[in-house]
Amino acid sequence: MSDELANDLKDRIDTIEEAYEFMLAYAAQGMEQEDPKEGGGIRAFLPKLADALAELHDVAVKRVATVESIGDDWEEFLTILKDDALKAHGLVLFAMSQPSVGSELIDNLNATNHIRTILTDVFLLDSAFSAHG
Repeated sequence: MSDELANDLKDRIDTIEEAYEFMLAYAAQGMEQEDPKEGGGIRAFLPKLADALAELHDVAVKRVATVESIGDDWEEFLTILKDDALKAHGLVLFAMSQPSVGSELIDNLNATNHIRTILTDVFLLDSAFSAHG
């Protein structure tokens, strides 16, 4: 169970990082709207990012419960993670709901503090779990 949770959390972190990097590259292209012929493009990455964010907090909480060396001092961080993931998730859903997803929209999405914050949160989370072996 703990390996399954660890893998789930790692997959979510990897997806968030990969989507952020893809969005940076997409934003740099200067496209006014997405290319409809681009099957694996931005419209494919945004739902993956939304899914990774959707249950990030729950998976992290369950993973924390499997590590004996982690105490109650993680509770505040996990609350922050929950709030940050919810905000980032809302922004991703907002972007997905637009009829056209151009480079400017994605550049602005990437520039929000919420997207940058969740990226930093997951790096911190990953590092903290690594410190606990």
